[in-house]
Formats: sequence, C-alpha cells, structure tokens
Amino acid sequence: MNNSKWLVINGILWNGLQLIVNQSFSFVVKLILAKILFPEEFGIIGMATVFTGLVQVVNELGIGAALVQRKEKDLTDAHYHTAFWSGVLWSVLLFLIVAFVVAPFASHFYNEPILQSLIPVIAIGILLSPINLVNKAQLTKKMDFKRIARAENIATIIAGLIALMLAFYGAGVWSLAFNSTAIVLFAIPFYFNATGWRPKLVWKKKAFFDVFGFGIYTTGTNITNYFINNVDYLLIGKLISAHALGVYTLAFVLTDTFKSRLSSVVNTVMYPIYANMQTDKEAAKKVYIKVVEYNCIVVYPFMLFLVFLGDPFILEVFGDKWEEALLPLKLLAIAVMVQMLVYSNTVLIRGMGRPDFELKLQLFKAMIYIPSLIFGIYYNGIIGASWAVLANRVLAVVITNFTFKKLNISFKINDIFLMTKVPFLASVVTGCVVFLVYDVFKMNSVVSTATLIFAYATVILFYKKTELLHLMEARKRKL
Repeated sequence: MNNSKWLVINGILWNGLQLIVNQSFSFVVKLILAKILFPEEFGIIGMATVFTGLVQVVNELGIGAALVQRKEKDLTDAHYHTAFWSGVLWSVLLFLIVAFVVAPFASHFYNEPILQSLIPVIAIGILLSPINLVNKAQLTKKMDFKRIARAENIATIIAGLIALMLAFYGAGVWSLAFNSTAIVLFAIPFYFNATGWRPKLVWKKKAFFDVFGFGIYTTGTNITNYFINNVDYLLIGKLISAHALGVYTLAFVLTDTFKSRLSSVVNTVMYPIYANMQTDKEAAKKVYIKVVEYNCIVVYPFMLFLVFLGDPFILEVFGDKWEEALLPLKLLAIAVMVQMLVYSNTVLIRGMGRPDFELKLQLFKAMIYIPSLIFGIYYNGIIGASWAVLANRVLAVVITNFTFKKLNISFKINDIFLMTKVPFLASVVTGCVVFLVYDVFKMNSVVSTATLIFAYATVILFYKKTELLHLMEARKRKL
C-alpha cells in the first residue's frame, strides 16, 4: 500500500477516535439537557448558537484552511506567526462586537432577555480558538491526526465531565455554554506541546495577503454555508416560537449535526490529500469516489435507525414532550442520506485550489434554498421546513454533478453508480428487514435495532470484506 493510502487510513482511524470521544460526551450532555429542559428552553440554546456559530465561522478568516492548502515550500515562519497574530487580534475585535452588539440584538430579535448574557459566555470560545489555529494547521499538513485527536479528546473529556457536574447541580443551559468554551481552553496546552511551535512578535504584510487571499474566499464560502445551514433556526425561532425551535433543534442535532461530525472524520483527512493532487485530476476523482462511498457507508445506518426506529427512540429516551420532533426527524434523516452523495464535493473543490468557484456554487444554492425554506415554514411550520431541506438536498445532488466540468474532472453516471451501489443496496435490504421485524412482527425496539445493525453489516461485509481486510492488514504491517 502506498504512503498516501496509509496516511488516509491512519488519519481516518485517529479522527474516528476523536469523533467517538467528542460525540459521546457532547451527546450525553445534550441528552441530559433534553431530559431536564422543556423544548422552549432547549430552543434558547438554538437561538444563541445561530449567532455565536456565525461569528465562529468568521473568526478564522479561512487562515487555517489556507495554511493547509499552500505547499510547504511556499510557506515561511513569517506565514505562521502572521497567521497567529492576525487571528488573535481579529478574535478580540469579534468578541467585543458579540458582547456589545450581537448579544443585545439577538435578545431583542427573539425577545429573550437571557440571550444577552448567554451569548457572550459562549463567545469566549471565539476569543480563544485562534490560539490553536496555527498548531492545528501544522499537524493537519503533516497528517498527524494522532496528536490532534489526543489534544481534542483530553480537552473534551475534562470539559464534558465539568459540564455534566454543572448540569446535575441545576445549571441547565449554562452547562452547555461552559462546555463549548472549555473545550477550546483546555486544548491549548496540548496543541502547543504537540507541535513545539511558539509564536513570535512577527507580522509581515506579504505573508498576511498570501494567506488571506485564499482565506477570504474560504471565509465567504463558510459564511454562505453557515447561513444556508442555520437560516431555518433563525426563521423558526422568529416566525414561530422557542418551543418549535427546540423541537426542530433536537431533530436537527440527531440528524444533520451528527452527519457533519461523522463525515468530518473523512473530510478532515482528505483536504490535505486533495491539495497534493491539484495537478492530477483523475487521481483526485478516484479518491473522491471512494470518499463518498465510505461517507455513505458510515452515515447511512444511523439515518436508517432514525427513519425506522426514531419514534420509540425519541419517546423512550427523551419523553413525550418531544413527540412533535418525530416527523421532522424522519424527513431530515432522509435529507442527510441524499446529501451524502455530494457532501465531499466542496472539500474537493477547495483542495483543487478553487475556493472562488466553491463560493459561487454555494451562493447559487442559497438563492434557491432560502425562498423555499421561507415558503415551507410559512405554510407548514417545522414540517414545512423539513420538507424544504429535503427538496433542496435532492436539487443539490443534481447541481453538484454539473460542477465537476468546471474543474475539468470527467464525471459519468457510472461513477455515481460506483459511489452508491453498496450503501444503497445495504440500505434497501436493511429497511425491508427492519420494517418486517418492527412493523409487521411487532418486535421491540432493542431487537429491531440489533436486527438493523446485523442486516446492514452483513450486506457491507459481503461486498467489502476483502477490501476491509486489506486495510486492516496494511495497518498491522505499518504498526
């Protein structure tokens, strides 16, 4: 196995470990909050994160992505020091804007006074996150995901345990606010220890524009993506109620947010790989096909569980107060399955050095998505919003497959078949089996869940057993 394939496998394994730890703690915290809080209180968190999340996206200025994308020979020490101080100074300015402008505006916009104090607390993480930016970029360029996983996992465990203690003692939404900030804070010493890099008082204008020239497009794309992914939160909270937003937030956390975390394992690893394939489009295409296939294989069983067994899961774990989330949960889970067919395309475009094209693509999608979302919410509330999300994910698949021509990448129907054959077949077989076990034979949810896992794994192993064994053997030889 060549070195590139090994780097991908090793990176995915270590990112997978990081994902398991991060999501386990995050899920436990959200589970406890969902059981303690009512939907309208849970909706307050959604209102706050709409604004703090946007500021977080703006915070990095795309500097981290730019450092990873540029070839090592084109980077000097000045680029790293300039990136660090630019990020820190920018984050201080953003925090002041959040505390004195964004928080009061959000409080007035939603007519929720608690947001004025909640948002600045969450935003402390914004002030701290650029401190880790350069160190993380350096480790990513080296494909050293083991050290990234170690830093993130230790920080997540410490912050998660403290947040859980706060929740048990009645801190409620404040425990979640603390958790998001503490993870960044506790990771700082581990990142600096991992790289040995230390910032110096160096700032070069040329270095700034070298990095910022790429980062401005990436930031524009990230802002557009964030607005597309959160405009539903904004509109539901404003046009309907905090209760409706809380219900929708739970459905979205269990589907779209969970999908993003799972897929980030693969996408984080693939970005520097694509960046090194800018001159070999055919090789990049083959890697992209394999990435989409494995993204689907990993994400689909979780979405199938929510589609077929989401009802007993929500009612038994979270309680009857979340019953309104059942239908949105199913629709959003199906939307995620559709989106996975093209979810990695923006990573490929950025890795090819075309962040400008990525931005144009996302702006075009936003022009279609936002009006349809407003229409859906106006006529059918959170159900309409969920249908709008699903419809636009289908449209995105059609649009994206035409974009490859702009990158001079030949993409045919047969390529789509290669990406989807195994996960699609596994999903169809699993869906039929679970329907028979749960809906026809009326078996309980535990038995039905075990059946789902067994059926899906059986189909995947039937087609992928040899390939997976080769990967495992390669890892053993490398170790």
